[in-house]
Amino acid sequence: MIKMILFRKFRVLILMVFLVACTMHIMIDLLPKLEKRATGADGGDGGCQCARRPGDDAQGWGKQRAMSAAEAGWPNKHTLRILQDFSNEPSSNLTSHSLEKITAAGERAESLKRMKQSAGNAEDRKPLIRDASGGRTAPAPGVSRLYALFEHPLYKIDLPPVTDDDTLFNVNTDIRFYPRAAGNQEWHNEGNEEEEYPPTAEVTAESYPNWLRFHIGINRYELYSRHSPVLDALLKDLVTQRISSVAMKSGGTQLKLIMTFQNYGQALFKPMKQTREQETPPDFFYFSDFERHNAEVAAFHLDRILDFRRVPPVAGRLVNMTREIRDVTRDKKLWRTFFISPANNICFYGECSYYCSTEHALCGKPDQIEGSLAAFLPDLALAKRKTWRNPWRRSYHKRKKAEWEVDPDYCDEVKQTPPYDRGTRLLDIMDMTIFDFLMGNMDRHHYETFEKFGNDTFIIHLDNGRGFGKHSHDELSILVPLSQCCRVRKSTYLRLQLLAKEEYQLSSLMGESLLRDRLSPVLIQPHLQAMDRRLRLVLQVLAGCMEKEGYVNVVEEDLAGDTTTHRSPGHR
Repeated sequence: MIKMILFRKFRVLILMVFLVACTMHIMIDLLPKLEKRATGADGGDGGCQCARRPGDDAQGWGKQRAMSAAEAGWPNKHTLRILQDFSNEPSSNLTSHSLEKITAAGERAESLKRMKQSAGNAEDRKPLIRDASGGRTAPAPGVSRLYALFEHPLYKIDLPPVTDDDTLFNVNTDIRFYPRAAGNQEWHNEGNEEEEYPPTAEVTAESYPNWLRFHIGINRYELYSRHSPVLDALLKDLVTQRISSVAMKSGGTQLKLIMTFQNYGQALFKPMKQTREQETPPDFFYFSDFERHNAEVAAFHLDRILDFRRVPPVAGRLVNMTREIRDVTRDKKLWRTFFISPANNICFYGECSYYCSTEHALCGKPDQIEGSLAAFLPDLALAKRKTWRNPWRRSYHKRKKAEWEVDPDYCDEVKQTPPYDRGTRLLDIMDMTIFDFLMGNMDRHHYETFEKFGNDTFIIHLDNGRGFGKHSHDELSILVPLSQCCRVRKSTYLRLQLLAKEEYQLSSLMGESLLRDRLSPVLIQPHLQAMDRRLRLVLQVLAGCMEKEGYVNVVEEDLAGDTTTHRSPGHR
């Protein structure tokens, strides 16, 4: 009888311990949110996650930890014990070239100063995309090379007339958009925190947020126009808009975050994994290489200088991991991977196939981290995209080779296969090949097009993070499609020749263009110089093709009219 009573008491005790443990776990999960609300109420700022004042950054990390939980925005000591973890990767505490030189507080001021003084005259202070006026074949002394390039006649060629069938979205100008009706009182036009709309105000399509105006401007021939007033505004939004929520992107081999802004725009965030000076280790396979945030930024600028305009707008941004990722995410899987390193830096690693562990954690200094933000394309429910397998896709195997690597006549086969047997798709592949070779990007297994436009449209140059990995090596296998097919657009060929001239010079143009980014310097000088070297190699391959097959059989005329009416790519 006594044993039975003791056994029952023991069972009750076990049950009580279990209930207490559950209660503590629930309280630990809810405590950060409750403290955050209490902070907003006590401070009178409504939980504003504004950037800290310069004086705050001057305080040491030890002083910040000594602050109250409410003031610092961190959970209490119980939660900190759960977050504590230790990384065995020494490089996890490395920061970028930019962070080693300037503080987070002074970074914005330094970047703005560089933007204003990029070429030392008023011409440089104009937006990169300008209205077409006049023309200049060579830059005058003291004039920005980038400005002179965009004033060149090759960068003023008109597109075919754009009809309703050629636009991704047909906008009804009679429709009026009411921001207040969206149900979120924090909506602001163009990121202007002070602008208020009267109760009866109507906002036309021209006053939509910049990300929506970017979507509306997409057509059959380009993601954005040369002289679009939206582009510079959207790039600014990517850097300045308040981040309202963060979630991990599903799929892919490495960690990427989807960031949603206050104006409902979204962007893909790729955090910094390597410093500017680090090259891809020679023993790394192309499919296990790191994805670099600065490569995404540089790829956007290169694509625009080549006049392709097929990379969605990308900007570099310095992100506060505490306020702008951890505190705003609803993704518990992401939140649970945050920890404090032995160096008192904030780190996280998320979930993905490669490099998502404490050994490869992403760490700030102490909680600031660089990353690239690429503007989202329209939602697939509104604008479907078709995914195509790249004919020159690599094997993604340690020992096997792809067919194109062993068959020198592989292109003849491709030219007989739809959609490469007609239209401009094969020429688009050649453009993409040149683009990838200049970056050193070997990871182009698939590409996408907008389904609405069928086969008569451009290739979207997405996912360029594995470019700019090696400045000391030129991967000639990337040029195989060009050397096998010996085809190129006339406009592309003439622009490549122009960019090889001393008065323009691709490396100088890229250096000037990248100065406008907040994370400048985006590329170190050896990477810029490598692009000049690779450009000469591209022109050498084309010269060999012309010597073998003749100019008219290599260079496709696309400057006289609609490119869809020219001979098929298989023609010889």
